[in-house]
Amino acid sequence: MKDLTKGSPFKLILLFALPVFVGCVFQQLYNMADTIIVGNTVGAAAFTGVGLTGPVTFLVLGFVNGLTAGFSVKVAQAFGANDEARMRRAVGMSYLLCILVGVTVTAVAVPLTAPLLRLMQTPAAYYDYAYWYLLVIFSGIGATVFYNIVAGLLRAVGDSRTPLVFLVLAALLNVGLDFSFIVGFGWHYCGAAIATVLSQLLSGGACLAYALYRYPALRPRRSDFKWDTRLAMGHFAVGLPMALQFSITAIGCIVQQTALNGLDAALPGAVTAYTAASKIDNIANQAFAALGTALATYAGQNYGAGEFGRIRRGVLAGMVYVFASAVIGFSFAVGLCEPLMRLFLNADLSADVAGNYNAIIGYGRQYLLWQCAFYPFLGAIFVYRNTLQGIGRSAVTTFAGVTELAGRVLASLVFVRIWGFTGVCTSNPVAWVAAVIFLVVTYCVVMRRGKGELPEYRTRSHRRRLRRSCRIAVKRAS
Repeated sequence: MKDLTKGSPFKLILLFALPVFVGCVFQQLYNMADTIIVGNTVGAAAFTGVGLTGPVTFLVLGFVNGLTAGFSVKVAQAFGANDEARMRRAVGMSYLLCILVGVTVTAVAVPLTAPLLRLMQTPAAYYDYAYWYLLVIFSGIGATVFYNIVAGLLRAVGDSRTPLVFLVLAALLNVGLDFSFIVGFGWHYCGAAIATVLSQLLSGGACLAYALYRYPALRPRRSDFKWDTRLAMGHFAVGLPMALQFSITAIGCIVQQTALNGLDAALPGAVTAYTAASKIDNIANQAFAALGTALATYAGQNYGAGEFGRIRRGVLAGMVYVFASAVIGFSFAVGLCEPLMRLFLNADLSADVAGNYNAIIGYGRQYLLWQCAFYPFLGAIFVYRNTLQGIGRSAVTTFAGVTELAGRVLASLVFVRIWGFTGVCTSNPVAWVAAVIFLVVTYCVVMRRGKGELPEYRTRSHRRRLRRSCRIAVKRAS
């Protein structure tokens, strides 16, 4: 277990975020493995069909990821408060809620697969590929929930390395299964989805076995699995706003993808270019996701310990790392744009790619330039949003998702009509700027209130009064 309430915030956040960053990159790589292998073995249409499912996948899995991340915040706060009994109860309730979430979301998502794709105006050439891939992914939501909650609980107690190790193994396993299922068994794009689900299931099982062996505080007793409505509502109070924030963002991405799909006939290759470039963009910005994860745990533990000053210093450290990461991400994505995009495109399998190759590369480079130029704003979203979530202000961050949604929808519906593909490129930056303005103002208001918003039993003045009362009681007894 790693105590983040003592020591240099710059060092603690960096050391915590680095393994998470590597894990995030491997998460993206093993998601990319599906599209790379499909694009180079099945064809460009299958690649685009699998790739354009991203917003719909984000809508459902983002909701699940937000819930599980919120459940682990309560565990981090109990760990920071050194309350092992409360921590075990929080862990037990997290498992119960995850079973409920997995069953419910699967039952809702699977029947909605086709309506969501039709709502996005998915071009007929890509529809079947997207439908069957999504159907398998949604059927395996339970595996995603399982891995996310166990990895989240490990990070809540300061262990960000173990989830990384098992995620790397899962990524390697996913690549091997992709080749076996797609090439060996001939399952094509469905094989890619099955490989992803199976890899996550095995990774989650390995994480759970290690967590139970290594950390006694993460071993809930039978009594800790007793249903507690108040505790469950406390978990949902943190997790549900985080889940809604992801889903609200995903709705904006669906609107963006719908606007892009409408350009498919007029701009051949634009959808394929966007699909490939967005994969590169996802790799380049993973440092921000890692910093956000680190700050959520850091803020949660320090909030539990009553250390608001350390939270402020942690946010400063996070923003320093954001600017450094933005420079590195820009150099990677823009500098290596064409060779990276070629990983997804096989001109020998697709006449459309061969005939529109230069246009596809041009669209991809244009998209990446716009995204990377606004990376500091994206990084700031993760820093301020996750900090607020870590101290239990998840409900407030939902409104940041609303401002982000408004910006993305405005750009997708208005700018795309005026500027075409350039309007698609601007939709994310507009959304990021809108969200950052709201989050920074909210953070300043919350931190100005400071100790007044801490639970009474966590304030220093209360702890001093408690110690003084104990000393008086001891003297009287003697």
